[in-house]
Parts: sequence; structure tokens; C-alpha cells
Amino acid sequence: MSLNMELQTAKNTDLLESTLSERFLEFIDDNAFPCVGAKAALANDSIETHELSMLGNPKNDQLIADGLSRFVEMLDASDDDSSTVYSYVALFDGPFDMSEHEFESQLWSQLWRLHKLDIKAGNLPADDVSSDTNDAHFSLSLSGHPFFIIGLHPHASRLARRFSHPAMVFNSHRQFEKLKEDGRFEKMQAATRARDIELQGSINPNLADFGEASEARQYSGRKVEDHWQCPYDFRRKNE
Repeated sequence: MSLNMELQTAKNTDLLESTLSERFLEFIDDNAFPCVGAKAALANDSIETHELSMLGNPKNDQLIADGLSRFVEMLDASDDDSSTVYSYVALFDGPFDMSEHEFESQLWSQLWRLHKLDIKAGNLPADDVSSDTNDAHFSLSLSGHPFFIIGLHPHASRLARRFSHPAMVFNSHRQFEKLKEDGRFEKMQAATRARDIELQGSINPNLADFGEASEARQYSGRKVEDHWQCPYDFRRKNE
């Protein structure tokens, strides 16, 4: 066996033996991955990963809800002056053959089930964002905390969203606001967009600053239509 074949065999064996969480962190660590915020979180060991069964399995719902509740407690207890950005990542064991539309449908169905559990738990929506997905100040409230969601899956058109497994990253909207206050967000955003253009040759067409368009349009990663509407209504007054 040649040296190149031996190295390739060893690489394939390592891939099979590595956990899904390890593969996700390696995905973030790859030089080509554009998001500098995620890379900073990786460097600070502040990415919390959780491996679950297939996306769409209701058995995942309470596990994610409970995990996010603990995650929010950790965020609330953290030092207000800390510059560390934390992320909660749900990693799913399939499906692997979803189109972008199918993944978008599954993502919003999952978020809707988490929303219903949140109401059942008696949690109030975050009062610093809107619960209306058509509102430019929308952010998803869970455990009283606003989250920006990033969806990834094997068939994403954006390379930065194309991971081997379906995944959902929950980022604290308040952490983004804090980064804006001290001037770091704009620098990180500019660097990320420049790296994304270098990776794919174009900027993500869904990108918009908070307050310009609803961030719900960005969650799935698909280039949504101008007339796109979220399939669910997260306003509590309609419950």
C-alpha cells in the first residue's frame, strides 16, 4: 500500500470514529468556513453541541427545550462584561436527502413545537424583540430569551450552511446587541461577509441588518422569495 493510500485510509477511519459533535467543530474550524463569530466561539470553547435523533422526531422536542432552558440560565448567570459568545447547537442524525424547501419546512416545524412547549412551561416571550415573524425586529423567544437561528444541512445552496447532517444553531440575540454596543459586531460582520464572498463568490442574498427585515427570512439559509411568509405565527396573543 502506498503512503498516500495509507494516509487516506487513516483519514477515513478517523472520520468514522469521530463523533458528530467533533465533526461539527471541525467544520467550524476549517480555514474556509467564513463566520468569524463562530470561530471565536470555538476558540473560547463556548459552543455547546447536543446530538439528537432525526430532525422531525418529536422525541427530540423536550430534550431541546430543556437544554435551551439550562443554556439560558447559564447566559443569565454569566458576567455581563464578558465578551465570550456562546452557541447552543442541535445536531440531528438525518434526514440526509432533504431539499432546501423540505429542510425549511422541518426547521420551522421544529421551532413551532419548541414554541408550544415554551408556552406550556409558562415562559413569557422576550420583551426586547418582536414575536411577529413579519416584523423587522423579530427574534425567536424561548425560555424568555431571544434567539437567532442558523440552519445547516447537506444540500444547502450556501456553502457555509452545508454540513453533513441537519443542524440548528441557537445564538443569543442579546449577545449580538452587546457586540453592536461596543463596536465589534460591524467588524465581525464585515469580515464574515468578505470571507463568504471569497468562499462562494457572492454574499448571502438573505442577509439584512436587524431592524431592516425580519431575521426569520435567514433561519433556513434558503434564498427565500420576496413574498415569503413564515408558515407559523409565533405571536402569543393568538394562542
